[in-house]
Amino acid sequence: MITKFLSKLKSILFKSEAPSVISEVKKPIKKTKKKSVKSSKTSKPKSKKEDPKKLIEALKAIPGVGAKSAEAFYKAGFKTPKSIKSAKDEDLLAVPGVGINLVKKLKNL
Repeated sequence: MITKFLSKLKSILFKSEAPSVISEVKKPIKKTKKKSVKSSKTSKPKSKKEDPKKLIEALKAIPGVGAKSAEAFYKAGFKTPKSIKSAKDEDLLAVPGVGINLVKKLKNL
């Protein structure tokens, strides 16, 4: 007897909730005007996004730099081997996972 009552109660509750949910979902969609795009020679050229995988591979080519160190250098903002070689010792030591021995190897290159 209780189970019949609960099942009827559930059916009543779920039937009453369904229309209200649908009415809330249907909202008028505002259309926006699209701006026309004119191509001209004075517009800024599109810059190519640098591929992080390629940059990390270039950093791994440095002797003494492994995959983890290369990724740490990349995350710290060093994108090229030249930027690592020209960086100050303090800046290199601030990179997580880079120790004094690696910095010495990099400076000897």
